[in-house]
Amino acid sequence: MKAAIAAATAAVLTGCSAPAADAASSLDGTAWRLTEIQSMDDAQGTTTVPADQLYTVDFGVREGESGPAVFQIDCNRGSSTWQASAADSGSSGQLTFGPLAVTEMACPPGSLDQRVTRALTAVRSYLLQDGRLHLSLFADSGILTWEPTD
Repeated sequence: MKAAIAAATAAVLTGCSAPAADAASSLDGTAWRLTEIQSMDDAQGTTTVPADQLYTVDFGVREGESGPAVFQIDCNRGSSTWQASAADSGSSGQLTFGPLAVTEMACPPGSLDQRVTRALTAVRSYLLQDGRLHLSLFADSGILTWEPTD
């Protein structure tokens, strides 16, 4: 498990030879649904997001350095800004969200809402691979895996 996370993190941080602007702009206007949370903590391991819980991010189109981001975090809604700078690979780079404004509804027991909210504030980079978006967290503490919402 730790090897898989380390490999994904290494893939995010390495580059090849595509124009840097294309990778960051590939997030513009896209929408994603969270499917999995990988943690470096062996006690938590990998968590598959239950089908009855909805976690999404909609990346608004950037104008200049940043753009709007809108989140569904189970029973709560959130908003922020996002900034990205692409690596040479054309499919990865640095990514951060600004301060998150999130509603404070009490979600049902078993909800991952607080865990996901904390993780979103720790996002530092992204990797687009095999039709999925992988967001790596600060200090290699985990990876959030998303699929397109179609």
